[in-house]
Order: sequence, then C-alpha cells, then structure tokens
Amino acid sequence: MSIFKKRTHSDATAEMSFIEHIDVLRKHLLRSVIAIIGGAIVMAVYNSFIVKKVLMGPTHPDFLTYVYLCKLGHRLGLGNQLCLTQINVKMQSNAVAGQFNVYLNIILIGGFIIAFPYIFWQFWRFVKPALKKNELSNTRGVIFWVSTLFFTGVLFGYFFIAPYTINFFSNFSLDDNIQNFWTIGSYFNTIVPLILGSGLAFQLPLVLYFLAKIDVVSASFLRKYRKHAIVVIVIAVSIITPPDMLSTIICSIPLVMLYEISILLCKNVEKKRAKDAIKEWE
Repeated sequence: MSIFKKRTHSDATAEMSFIEHIDVLRKHLLRSVIAIIGGAIVMAVYNSFIVKKVLMGPTHPDFLTYVYLCKLGHRLGLGNQLCLTQINVKMQSNAVAGQFNVYLNIILIGGFIIAFPYIFWQFWRFVKPALKKNELSNTRGVIFWVSTLFFTGVLFGYFFIAPYTINFFSNFSLDDNIQNFWTIGSYFNTIVPLILGSGLAFQLPLVLYFLAKIDVVSASFLRKYRKHAIVVIVIAVSIITPPDMLSTIICSIPLVMLYEISILLCKNVEKKRAKDAIKEWE
C-alpha cells in the first residue's frame, strides 16, 4: 500500500494510507467546487453586464482595445488605418437551448476564474505536506505568483488575442455575397479557449522554475534553444491569432519575455544550488 507523509505543526510525521489520502483530496476538491459555485453565483447576479460588456465586448467597435489601437495609429501618423469602425458579423442562436447552454458555461467558467486563487490554494494545501522543509522555503509566495500570472494571462488573452481573432474573422470573406452569421455557441467556444489558454501559458516561468528545481532543465539549456523557442512561440501565436504581422508581434512579445524571465529564474536556482553545495562541502 502506498504511504504518504503528512506534517503537523510540530513537524512530526504521520503516515496516511492511500484511502485516507484520497479522502483528503476529496475534501479539497469539494471546497474548490463550492468556491466555483460561489463565483458562478456572482457571475449570475451580474450576468447582464458580463454578457453585454465582457463577453460581447470584442464584437463592438468601441471596445477598449480597438479605441487605444486607433489612438496609437494616429500617434504613429497612420491616420485611421488601425481604427475599427465596423465588425461585419451578426449573432444568432440556432438551437432550442443554445443561449441557455452558453449562459451556464459563462457563469461556470467565470466562477472558475474568480475562484482560481482559492482553488490553487486548496491544491497547494494538498501537495504541501509532501514537501520537505527546504523545498517549502523555496516556494514562498507561490499562490500569489501563480494567481498573478494567471490573471495577467487572462487579461492579455481577453484584451489582445481575442479582439484580434474576432476582428480578423469577422472581416474575412471569400466573396462579397457571403455574410458572416455566427452562432453564439461558436463564438463562445472560440474566445474562451483563447482566454483560458493565455492564462495557462503565462504559467511558463513558474513551470520552468520548478523543472529547474528538480534539475530537469537548466538556464544553459534554455539559452541554447532560445531561437527554437521563439520560432515555436511565433508559430503558435500565428495559429491562434490573425495571420498579420502586427497581431503576431504584439501577442508574441509577452511570451518571449516570459521565456527570458524563465531563464533568469533557472539561473538563480543554479546559483543557489551551487552556494548550498559549497556550504555542505565546507
């Protein structure tokens, strides 16, 4: 039978059976589900604002990203070239429960985003007893940084990746006689993975940091394959965003910066490991 160790406040260890371990996990999952339901209730209360201003925001010409992009175009002397005056698309629902299903998805996914810090905290409480004291000292602030990077990624996906994608596909047409009629479900299933995927992509520095901690990757390895990583990032961004140079550059720069930050974090891990090795040798 698999044995798991659990630390008490006095640093004593108590053995837990596999069944007991599963029971602890069940409690953490239950608390996470309750938190998501709480977030979903908040989303349901403000559903009118969420749908009109947030979910449908990128389909309106006065969306914040479009407004600032237009101002940027004027400052760069490009006139109205970056201004968006119309989005050539109409929304429809072609299923009996189409709008209701989207509504349920909106409040549940919104509830997950709202409750994310608490959900990760529950996950961390489950994993924490298995870590050694020196491992715990290297994970201070992990909940703050994971949550901050996640929300930053979600905002980046919402204000940059999603608008560029919606703008491109709404104005793309094979022929003038073909009009874009999107279903609300199709629209929702397009932008939500972009937004959540961006939130997860922004976890890259922390993922590589912990991989460096267990000696899976190194700063020299990341520097060696920097060019390859940039190519992969640009290709991935080109796939999920419109195939134009401006959107590719804007969406690629933050991910490249995160990769560079990952190199610095891995370098710090290696320096600390070297110092600890010297202390032990002395």
